[in-house]
Amino acid sequence: MPAAERVAALALATLLLGGCSLAPAYQVPSVAMPATYEQVEAAVATAPMAPAWWQAFDDPVLDQLQQQLEQANPTLALAVAHYDAARAAAGEVASARAPQIGFSTGPVRQRQSDDKPLRSATQPAIYDSNSATFSLSFDLDLWGRLRNAAAAGRARADASGDDLAAARLSLSQQLAGLYLQLRGAEAQQLILRASIEDYQQALALTEDRFRGEIASELDVSRARHQLASAQADLDALDARHDLLRHAIAELVGAPATGFVVATAGLPALPTVPADLPSNLLQRRPDIAAAERRVFAANAGIGVARAAWFPQLSLTGLLGGQTSGGSALLDTGNRYWALGPLAALPVFDGGRRKAAKAGAEAEFDAASAQYRATVLAAIRQVEDQLTLLRQLDAQRGHEQEAVQAARRAEQIAHDRYTGGAVSYLDVVSAQTDARQAQLGLQDIQSRQLQASAALMAALGGGWSQ
Repeated sequence: MPAAERVAALALATLLLGGCSLAPAYQVPSVAMPATYEQVEAAVATAPMAPAWWQAFDDPVLDQLQQQLEQANPTLALAVAHYDAARAAAGEVASARAPQIGFSTGPVRQRQSDDKPLRSATQPAIYDSNSATFSLSFDLDLWGRLRNAAAAGRARADASGDDLAAARLSLSQQLAGLYLQLRGAEAQQLILRASIEDYQQALALTEDRFRGEIASELDVSRARHQLASAQADLDALDARHDLLRHAIAELVGAPATGFVVATAGLPALPTVPADLPSNLLQRRPDIAAAERRVFAANAGIGVARAAWFPQLSLTGLLGGQTSGGSALLDTGNRYWALGPLAALPVFDGGRRKAAKAGAEAEFDAASAQYRATVLAAIRQVEDQLTLLRQLDAQRGHEQEAVQAARRAEQIAHDRYTGGAVSYLDVVSAQTDARQAQLGLQDIQSRQLQASAALMAALGGGWSQ
């Protein structure tokens, strides 16, 4: 066959096989998904979420802290670096699909052996050998080995980008949770400070009654105990407030020493929409990352399968060589070579078989991880919906308890002043009222935290 016909036949075969891929047809692993979540009850329709999900709390201080986190959090910077590295690695793998062109040159002075076989009598023992060579190689990738490797690299880079988004979502949720706990602690501090003022007045009244021989020393001791107990609770709450402030400082990339969170009240509780479709989970970055890793593992099977077929490439050389007396690129000094190169391992001790089995195992592992990630996401959403529903009912009961405890406290105080009951009844009523108020405030804080956790579990809010 003439050379032109051989080249044409090779080109035709390349076109026919160029789209060949030995990777299995890709399908996202199936996971049974509910149409909606079971814990959602009727609620007032809400406006779409803001692009930054925490803005549903309408708290400018929280918004500012989230911006600081985005700019200075070291964990987020680490995730960005990992993403950049993954993109670079994907580009390195994809570069193998392009023609590889190289250049080499070498001025050499050498001596040949006197006993060199076939050496003529006229050849000098010492001579110069100057060369310059352009080389070209291009893998035809008939079986999709390089294409699948590049696809797997891109998928891993995409997964790394989703990991970055997941880290950003997780950190923003951690910050929102700490911030809401901080505001809840501040609200409880106000309750305790008000209680301490009441207890101080009650102690003064009891001491006056004791001096007037109306109250006993036991009543005074109980009043002092009640005051000291509330002050101890406030000290513990102050310490917790400082620890929360330090944790927030770390998240936003600031030293804990001297870090101050601007003063603000407890945010309002966002309203959960009546319908939360389960397809909101599809935007969760951890699920997206798990899916991309399944795709990469599927492409890896194609790479392992392609190793069983011949690797065909085109190679070429163009250069010149001279002993130093003439130009390298003169017609008589040029040399070139062009042709296909086929390579196939004949015996490798089971390496390719093991590589194929490993690729299939990686696909099974990635698929299992994807299913586990989806199921965990569904559980997290249901957990927070259940918690919100239970906390809402608990809040109603606790509000009734607060009203009853305050009424009992007033009655006990009035009856003690009238001499009808002992101071123990007053102390008991005061303790019940304080605990009820703190309990109600704790429920309100937990509702806010559960709402933030729900929005994070849905991938950042509940807007479509």
